[in-house]
Amino acid sequence: MSEDKSTLGNMVDAAKAKINEGADRARAAGHDLASHVGGSPAENAVDKAQAAEDRVKAEVHNREAKAEYNEGKSEAKDGDGR
Repeated sequence: MSEDKSTLGNMVDAAKAKINEGADRARAAGHDLASHVGGSPAENAVDKAQAAEDRVKAEVHNREAKAEYNEGKSEAKDGDGR
């Protein structure tokens, strides 16, 4: 987050982070599914690890979105329009 970002800029960044969160959650779901239908235990373990990694990335993006949204909301309340 940058202090000189406008309300709109913060809201756009929040939307981008939510889109990235959704993409990460979709990838995690795909890896979860692959871990149940894979042919070998090693491949299944790799898919489970990738799913866990994508869930962590999704949580990071979720927190970024919340922070950007709150910053934009605060900027809007300031009334300076930056």
